[in-house]
Amino acid sequence: MPVKIPSSLPARKILEQEGVQIIKEKDAIRQDIRPLKIAILNLMPEKIKTETQLARMLSGTPLQVEITLLALTTHIPKTTPRQHLLDFYHPWSEVKDEKFDGLIITGAPIERLPFEEVSYWNELCKILDWSQSHVHGSFNLCWGAQATLYHFYGIQKYDLDTKAFGVFEHRVVNARSLLMRGLNDELRVPVSRHTENRRADFEPFENLEILIESDETGPCLVYDHALNHVQMFNHLEYDSTTLGDEYQRDLTRGEAIDVPAHYFPGDDPAATPVNRWRSNGHILYNNWINLIYQRTPYELDRIGFNRGG
Repeated sequence: MPVKIPSSLPARKILEQEGVQIIKEKDAIRQDIRPLKIAILNLMPEKIKTETQLARMLSGTPLQVEITLLALTTHIPKTTPRQHLLDFYHPWSEVKDEKFDGLIITGAPIERLPFEEVSYWNELCKILDWSQSHVHGSFNLCWGAQATLYHFYGIQKYDLDTKAFGVFEHRVVNARSLLMRGLNDELRVPVSRHTENRRADFEPFENLEILIESDETGPCLVYDHALNHVQMFNHLEYDSTTLGDEYQRDLTRGEAIDVPAHYFPGDDPAATPVNRWRSNGHILYNNWINLIYQRTPYELDRIGFNRGG
């Protein structure tokens, strides 16, 4: 089933050029099913790129998915055209009475800041608390995952001496999980972060299950059985060129940055990267949407009354 996104959103044209099916409003209304409502709280500075990556991942499911882009009310991004925000983003304060089947919270380039020093931390905490009664399940990425774990469990993040940067080998820990269905036992995952979470900090919480991890970069994906949260510290949604773009950006800024590991053929930045993670990304997001579909109430008003599982 194609994904439903606003007709003039830049991601739409990009995905249509890739052959991704996009459903039109009139066709969506005609279908005798209830679309899954997925909200995306996009905290990344390059919002259009992130919107496109996530819409691409959500388009692989056989179910109809309706995307709503959320914006903070206490923070105005400096790197996204204001008209784009006005045209496509809904301030959270205006939709907080609505309910959603799923919520995706992205990462943000602030991971080395203590959580309480983030300018919009208080509003994010309100959104996280709101999600407990207005969202069936969440998929949180990178800093978004770290922030969620800290808010609900007090789990800390730790600064790394050197940025974890590249495409690293990971292994599936529990292949029987519905979220892991169809994934390879071993998979390569793009990683780009200055901080980490540690396995030992999850062990006191029996509802937190590590499903994917790496010997080099630690836990990758943790599932919260109590809150229906997927906590993903890395980036299966990344484009083929994303790590290369980040590398060039940091070089331009004069930052000390190593060539992303296991990314460029021969570790040559002039070489074209080969995408070895795309299919696993589609499978993971498809599994998450399927899990939401199986467990979310048909009546949206019932969301928040049957959490867990």
